[in-house]
Amino acid sequence: MVIIAIIFVLYLGLMVWIGVKNFNKTDSMSDYILGGRKLNSWVTAMSAQASDMSGWLLIGLPGTAYMIYVGTEEAIWTAIGLWLGTYLNWLFVAKRLRKYTFISGDAITLPDFFENRFRDKAHILRLVAGIFTVVFFLVYTASQFAAGGKLFMTIFGMDYTVGLIIGAVIILAYTALGGFNAVCFTDTIMGITMFVALIIVPIVATVVTGGTDEIAGRLADLSTSELHFFPQLENGHINALLLASALGWGLGYFGQPHILARFMGIKSPDEIQKSRIIAMVWVTVTLSAAILVGIIGKAYMPDLADGETVFMSMINDMFNPVIAGLLMCAILAAIMSTASSQLLVSAASMSRDIYATIFKKDTEGPGIVWASRFTVAVVSLIAILIALNPDSSVFALVSCAWSGFGAAFGPLILFSLFWRRMTRAGAIAGMLAGGIVDIVWYLNAGGIFDIYEIIPGFIAGVVAIVVVSLCTKVPQEILDEFDKVKHADFSQGAVN
Repeated sequence: MVIIAIIFVLYLGLMVWIGVKNFNKTDSMSDYILGGRKLNSWVTAMSAQASDMSGWLLIGLPGTAYMIYVGTEEAIWTAIGLWLGTYLNWLFVAKRLRKYTFISGDAITLPDFFENRFRDKAHILRLVAGIFTVVFFLVYTASQFAAGGKLFMTIFGMDYTVGLIIGAVIILAYTALGGFNAVCFTDTIMGITMFVALIIVPIVATVVTGGTDEIAGRLADLSTSELHFFPQLENGHINALLLASALGWGLGYFGQPHILARFMGIKSPDEIQKSRIIAMVWVTVTLSAAILVGIIGKAYMPDLADGETVFMSMINDMFNPVIAGLLMCAILAAIMSTASSQLLVSAASMSRDIYATIFKKDTEGPGIVWASRFTVAVVSLIAILIALNPDSSVFALVSCAWSGFGAAFGPLILFSLFWRRMTRAGAIAGMLAGGIVDIVWYLNAGGIFDIYEIIPGFIAGVVAIVVVSLCTKVPQEILDEFDKVKHADFSQGAVN
């Protein structure tokens, strides 16, 4: 435990040092929130994926797959949905969003973009989007802090609250100090750590167990049930609602501010294709490996009381303390990369989109940067309070926030980027309809049908955008800007 603790301290110290190093590079809001749009392909790809997957990749997904013959089918189809969502987001949204946010007033946050895109002088879009962002990210950040508390509790026998606070303070330190650049570069290190750990653990476990045949035999002995590719009902038919819910996770990608911010911060739209290739290799390998960890872990350690501890338990059992400590850092990395990104976007929305709008403050310069740093601390404190219950469900918190963003922002992003006829009224209606239906469905525990709330919320958002936009008029300047984005050329580093 002492050796693992030392490795953790060194790893966490490196993250804080990166934050301190980037402190003097964040004088403007653009530097603090988007790093001055200077990210290269590798950092953009690794940061986007590391901030995307969170502790769920190393805790929730293997834990679902560990419930062999019960949860594996759901885990597989959730992974497929996430893979498809990742690919489509990179393929269609990334380049277009980078172009549009630059041309539309050099927007540095999604609420910025919505306001500029639809010429919303009343600031309704900015305020509503800012409120949704802060509310959902409070829940999302709390889930990561809760995962950190459980990590320290499981490994070191530490009190849950103490572990929660230690993890939160470290994340707060490098996020508040270094801003976007610090978060992205730490995310890159964390993405590599997660990638390596997820490859090593199932391979070593397979060898230690005695090979794939031995694993298959052990799994067959655990249950007489048959593993199906599609989730099954008791009557043998495909469980269509569960299948749709699992695939529905992919819809969330189009509305996640912490992922979309990476697209906005890349140096040039022409770098997107390379980033997409890097990102898809990473996500394909890590999702597959995470499911294998759960399945192989069931054969290797079949009697775990909590399947979500399978990754940690296998590492502790198979490796010496030094290697175990390094691999355990992958869980820290998954938690920290997502929480820091969420804190940064929350700070931008709270300070720039809500505070500055309501009190008519300057949205640029050192003053608003310091306001954002203060906001990071406030958001962290509230998220800690939400996560104080040691029985907090990490998966439930992530699921709630993910669907909220996907339903409120997903249709709005897609239509604002690709539908010329969309109006300001349609944007407001779509965001409100998607977000409200998602929340109501969630609170009603499944609504009319027992299906993931992102699906009815997303559909409601789409319908509201189309109907209201067709009933209202589009100003000519909005149409002209849309056409300009469509034909913009960034090949020489500027818009032609």
